[in-house]
Amino acid sequence: MRVLSWTEGFCTISDPMTERLDRARRWVQSTLGVESADLRPASTDASFRRYFRVRGQDASMVLMDAPPESEDCRPYVAVSALLEKAGVHVPVIHARDLDSGFLLLEDLGNRSYLDELDDDSASALYADALEALLTMQVGVPADAVPEYDTGLVMQELALFNEWFLRRHLGVDTTGSSADILSKCFHFLATRFNQQPRVFVHRDYHSRNLMRTLERNPGVLDFQDAVAGPAAYDLVSLLRDVYVEWPRERVEDWMLGYHRDALSRGIPIAASTAEFLKDTDIVGAQRHLKIAGIFCRLYYRDGKTDYLRDIPLTLRYLADECGRQPQLAELGKLLEDLGVTAKLQERSEQILRDSENHGP
Repeated sequence: MRVLSWTEGFCTISDPMTERLDRARRWVQSTLGVESADLRPASTDASFRRYFRVRGQDASMVLMDAPPESEDCRPYVAVSALLEKAGVHVPVIHARDLDSGFLLLEDLGNRSYLDELDDDSASALYADALEALLTMQVGVPADAVPEYDTGLVMQELALFNEWFLRRHLGVDTTGSSADILSKCFHFLATRFNQQPRVFVHRDYHSRNLMRTLERNPGVLDFQDAVAGPAAYDLVSLLRDVYVEWPRERVEDWMLGYHRDALSRGIPIAASTAEFLKDTDIVGAQRHLKIAGIFCRLYYRDGKTDYLRDIPLTLRYLADECGRQPQLAELGKLLEDLGVTAKLQERSEQILRDSENHGP
């Protein structure tokens, strides 16, 4: 029998979830018919999923560990099949144990768009990513995934108030503030759901796109796909909360997508002005949601790293509010509440607390 081992320089690590990790290792060994398998963390994730790289003599694979009590692998498997059929480069599923929450996947490497993007590479990488996006929107039927309905949109918007404004910044959002937030949230939800539906990856950004030698990019983290506005994934990609580009360059990429999408029959606004307005509407909803999620990841799950990306998230939101008259009241409210200054103070306090308490 073959024995899987790490390449030179890799080391065995300890893990607090020893029992589940041992169970995963035994499953990998049984599945691959090997006597030993070492699992090395492959990436971090904003969910309860974990990923481990298994390196053998001929190839490397990735184990997805999705504890069934908190995650469900079935949507991942279903959406993977839809994307593969459409011609999108997603990891091949080599083996699965859905009841246990284990998937053994093709390894698409460790060169994410986040690591690879720079001024020289951006145009080519985004051209590939936009082509893959168009392929998804044309090739995957919208009715094959759940709808991005008003209830879900409002549920996501509520995260901004609950976790960012109230929990993270300690802001009182009762009275007139509550009225403004409610009015703007309902406007966003209404406009959001007036747009025609296409397949939406829902987290199509630089951390979930891998630079691959063939069929670039490799697409990850698609299990939460829904049917929603075509502009949503475009905003996720080009107003990425982990990467910032000059506004003029982003708009050029967006208008290039707009031309290609119209030529392929994707249901979007024909006029560029109306289309760009739609990007601001879904962008504001997304950035409000993300600010709330990043704070929830800190307070609920103990994940600190995402806090550093909130300032860029809020800059995108401020730009979107500044361009759309219906969002001006929300933008003014955030200014009146002193959100930017409070965020800076809170970040400094967290840093001081971390230094005082040590690792």
